[in-house]
Amino acid sequence: MQVPAPFDYVRATSVGNTLELLERHGPESRVVAGGHSLLPMMKLRLARPEWLIDINDVAELRHITEEPDRLRVGSLTRHAALLASDVVGRLFPIVHDAEKVIADPVVRNRGTIGGSLGQADPAEDLTTVCDVLRASVVIAGPGGERVVDMAEFHRGPYETACEQHELITEVRFPIRPRMGSAYEKVERRVGDWAVGAAGAAVQMADDGTIADAAIGLTALGLEGLATEVAAVLVGQRPSEDLITEAGRLAAAASSPVEDQRGPVDYKRHLADELTRRVLRRALDRVGATVPAA
Repeated sequence: MQVPAPFDYVRATSVGNTLELLERHGPESRVVAGGHSLLPMMKLRLARPEWLIDINDVAELRHITEEPDRLRVGSLTRHAALLASDVVGRLFPIVHDAEKVIADPVVRNRGTIGGSLGQADPAEDLTTVCDVLRASVVIAGPGGERVVDMAEFHRGPYETACEQHELITEVRFPIRPRMGSAYEKVERRVGDWAVGAAGAAVQMADDGTIADAAIGLTALGLEGLATEVAAVLVGQRPSEDLITEAGRLAAAASSPVEDQRGPVDYKRHLADELTRRVLRRALDRVGATVPAA
């Protein structure tokens, strides 16, 4: 049986109290909410915090708030709450797409959006979703709040812009008119990490051309967005030839590694095929017509 090293435990009551506890207990303290990433690492002794600060009582971090130009989601919002939210599904169907394939109901009932983004696992689904939606992350610290774009939030595998003495408090999604989005994932079995996945967000102009587009890949060796794909899409009318070219460019931008989930050629094929699928679905959701090839 694997068991964690000894640690102390305290429950925070507010954001301010959490920041005080982080400062008091120093660099060997860790925040825990769902715990589905941290606790396995502790059992394997890959993480050995001296203090766990439980934030599950911090109610101000648990909300989904629609405003005229953005959707604000508290960092303690559970995956299950995001999946059940009609507001989230109406504004950003890509979030529902992803939440349906994140782990299993047990994980979705306890895991949080803040925990997922803070873990910064390269195979984590919501990172790609937040990338293509151009979300931003609100981080609280002793000196106040700061807002970090997703493009700058993740600094590499398991590394973020949130410092040890800071706390992720909110994720903000800009609401844009005439936008469709979609996410699709291939996994070896239900609830597994992705073999590969893709996400797309497309905004249409009044003249029927693509005004803006974002494509992201999960577990396929692409950090951030596939900018080459967006450059080809913007200003063009949707067509099968355009979607085919987008898939080809996404595969070229990917840099997968061979592992137990598959060889490099297969994963590049997934980058191509999944990009085509999510683009078609995103365009369909925004009411754009793709002429048959």
